[in-house]
Formats: sequence, structure tokens, C-alpha cells
Amino acid sequence: MVRFDPDAATADYMATLSPAAHARAIAYTQGGHWLLLWGWLIGLAAAWIILRSGILVRVRNRVERTRPRPNLAAFCCVIVFLLIDWLIELPWAVYSAWWRESQYGLTKQAFGGWFGEGLMALAINTLIFALIGIAVYALIRRTPRWWWAWSGGVIVVALGVLMILGPVLIEPLFNTYTPAPPGPTRDTIVALAKVSGVPSDKIFVYNGSKQSERYTANVSGLFGSARVAMSDTMFAQGADIAEVRGVVGHEMGHYVRGHIFWSVFVLGAIAVVMLWISARSFRLVLGWTGEATRIAGIADPAGLPILIAIVSTLSLLATPLTNTLTRLQESDADHFSFEHAHEPDGLSKALVKTIAYRASSPSWLEEAIFYDHPSVERRVHRAMLWKAAHPDLVGK
Repeated sequence: MVRFDPDAATADYMATLSPAAHARAIAYTQGGHWLLLWGWLIGLAAAWIILRSGILVRVRNRVERTRPRPNLAAFCCVIVFLLIDWLIELPWAVYSAWWRESQYGLTKQAFGGWFGEGLMALAINTLIFALIGIAVYALIRRTPRWWWAWSGGVIVVALGVLMILGPVLIEPLFNTYTPAPPGPTRDTIVALAKVSGVPSDKIFVYNGSKQSERYTANVSGLFGSARVAMSDTMFAQGADIAEVRGVVGHEMGHYVRGHIFWSVFVLGAIAVVMLWISARSFRLVLGWTGEATRIAGIADPAGLPILIAIVSTLSLLATPLTNTLTRLQESDADHFSFEHAHEPDGLSKALVKTIAYRASSPSWLEEAIFYDHPSVERRVHRAMLWKAAHPDLVGK
């Protein structure tokens, strides 16, 4: 009997793609690392332009020309900032989010469709952030010493609400979700959901290929809104039952393990730290800008560009931390899939298809800093190790 070799099996999976395909994936992935830096710099430039233009000062003054109306001033300043920032950064967004994706064959969406969805996302995000802005600036005024802690709570609540309502109210605006048709695929997902403790009454296929060619699925929502959703790209790329079980088992792992709650908690804690630093550095940065005569302080919504610049800088610096959180969750979800779906080869076949947009074998440092998923090679190797340790469970 030939002994199963996890290392050789992993190498075989990596070899299913040509050297040219791997090189293309490396170019795309490493170029994406640079996008983080350029996106941050462009965001800073946009904030600087808006700040120095004085438009938010004029908006604030106009709203409060007869009497103080701080909530309305905050609401209007956030909206004006987001709209102007969107316009300034639009050329960069066209390049990074549409043109580059098109050049690498990761989207077939026409520019008009992409732009229309961008406008819809802008409207939704503007409303959400304007409401959050009202709450945060109200806390700054009323609890100037502890506003950063209370604002972290606001962010946690907002994230929770969006996770509950997103699958019901927002996601259907961008894609069509159709109940998975009766047949072996649906049956195997229902059976896996029952074994895994995931609601089995909402199983959908959605037209993800409308925006992207990426191979993906998800379990989204909380409580009554929880559902399994598979992109049609899975089936366009030849997903068989083993792949479906492996991939959906992974996504169910996120739900069962409570990764959503952990993410909200950790991201909320990170937000609190960022806002605490912002509270203590705002006056210093304000002095650097030369705008101290027009902006009273951090409670003045006309200073929003400064607050955004500080938070975006801290977010960039926190990238390795947030990526590590996600990588740990992805590894845990992989293990859940192995233990419940018993499809290490199915998951591995699916993972290889994601190399197109996530190079398979980065250095440990590159993975630690930039990767929000463990490398494909590492994940496949773990799958093969599990397969070697559980030969009697594979495929059952």
C-alpha cells in the first residue's frame, strides 16, 4: 500500500496551474499591496483639499447662521465631505476597482454597470455614515473626556445592525438571490447545514458574476436573516459536490464559530483605540494644517477631514493586526469544514481556483502583513495533513 504524502499532494495541487498563471497571480497580488499605500496617500490628499478649501466651514456657518444646530451641522458636513471625497477619488477608484480588475480578467462588468452600482453604494454609505457622524459628534460635545469609548460602542451597534439587515435590505439591491433548485447540490447543503447547526431554510445562488469572476460563497446575516449564498461563479468554474461541501462547510464554520461576533468585538476595540489616539492627536494635527483659526476643535464637524486623515492612517498601520484576526478565523473555518464536511480535496480544489487573485505562496512576512487569508499553499497543505490523519472520514 502506497503511503499518502501530504507534501507531494500539496505540490500536485499547486502544479495544476501553469507557471504563467502563478506569475500573473503574483503580479496581481503584489500590485494590490501597493494599492494600500497609494489609496491611503490619495485619501490624505483628498482630505487635505477638502480641508483647505474651507467648504465644510462654509457649510457649518450656513447651517448655524441663525442659531446653533450642531446635529444638523454634523449631518451636512459628513454628507458634503463624503460626496466631494468620492468625486476627488473617483479616477483612482475607476483604476483600482474596475479597470485593473478588468485587465486581470477578474470582472466582466461594463463600466456603466460598475459606475451605477458605485452611485448606489455611495448613497447608502453616505446615509449610514451621516447618521453615525451625528452620534459621534453628539458624544464629543456631551462627553468630551470619554467620547471615544462611547463612539466605539456606536460603531459596534452599527456593525451589528448592518450584519442583520444587510442580507435583507442591502445585498438584494446589487444582486439577485434565487433559491437553490432542488437536486443533489441543495440536498447536500441542507444535510450539511443540519449536521453543522446552521439554518437550512435559506439556501441561495446569486449572480456574483455580475460584478466579479472570483470563486466565492458566504453564510451571511444573524439570527433570522442568516442564509447560505453561493455565487454562480462557483458553478461556472466547474464546482462539483465535493467542492460545494468543502466550501460551504468552510462558510458554515464562520457562522457556527461566531466569527461575526468576534470580528465586531475586536474591530470595535480597535476603533476605540483609534478614536482615543485621534482625541489626543487632533489638536496637534490641526495646528500643522494652519486651520486652527477656522476650526474650533475636534467637536467642530468642519474638522472632519483631519479626523478622517488620522483614522485612515491608523487603519493602515493596523492592517497586519486586522489581517491576522481574519487569517485566524479562516484557518478555524477550514478546520470546521474538515471536521464536518470531510472534503479536504474538495476544499483544496476550490482553493486552487482562488489563486487567480491571491498568490499561492507568499513569504511569511508578506502573508503576515498583507494577507487576510492564509496562503493557498498553506491551507491546502493543512487539508492534506488532515486527510492523512483521517483516511476513514474523507468524503463521508
